[in-house]
Formats: sequence, structure tokens, C-alpha cells
Amino acid sequence: MTDTINLIAGGIHHDTRGAIEFVNEFDMAQVKRFYIIKHNDVETLRGWRAHRIEQRWFYVLNGGFRVQLVKIDNWNSPSRNLPLKEQILTEATKEVLHIPAGYATCLKALEEGSRLLVFADFGIDHANNDNYLYPTDYFIL
Repeated sequence: MTDTINLIAGGIHHDTRGAIEFVNEFDMAQVKRFYIIKHNDVETLRGWRAHRIEQRWFYVLNGGFRVQLVKIDNWNSPSRNLPLKEQILTEATKEVLHIPAGYATCLKALEEGSRLLVFADFGIDHANNDNYLYPTDYFIL
């Protein structure tokens, strides 16, 4: 398991029948479940949610999302001024964002009705054991 946030490139193939969108380099061997997050507006912030053990992979189905990330230094009381990283994902980029264990994320839709497909490497029965939530204004933006 890597400690590095990375983008896995995808693409799209067009022919007379239509199009196929793909991310062929995304190895899903570790994936145990998936869910879809939908934002109805561009004001809502979803975060800061962190996972000490679980990793996540994000793929935009519709619209786009600003994904802010911070590596947690202390799970009970993280520093409020940790360095933030930001990644913009859109349906046009066809990329999967891999977020290793140890990070908190905050999501904001860039368009109304944006939908984000999220893959996780643990089943739902594990979710309550690895779920850390901090207020949306906890980290200095």
C-alpha cells in the first residue's frame, strides 16, 4: 500500500456506435464496495472525513468536484494548519483519484447534480471502526 495520492489516467474511445469511457490502469483487486455521492448544489461541503486504515478511489460520473486533502498527523487532535492538497476532478478528465489511508477529504461540487463514484477497500461492516469526522472549517483553507 502506498502513501502517495495519485491520479490514474483514463480516456474515451469513440466510434460509430457511441463511446466507451475507461480507466484501464485502475487495478480494482483491493476494492470491496462502492457508493455514489451526489451534490444537488455547489455550496455544500462534505468533509472533513478521514480514514486511518481504509483507502478510497474517486471517479466523477457527472459534473465535477474539488477534492481537498490533508494528511492527518494526530487522529485525536490533528493540527489545524496541516498542508492542504487540492485536486479538481471532472467527468471530462476520466481520471481516478487514489487517496491512501491516513488522509481526510473535503468535497465540493463544481456543478449542480455532480455525482462522484467512490470505491473503498473495506466492507461496510468496517466503516464505523475507521471513520473520523472533523468540522468543515477545522483545517485552515
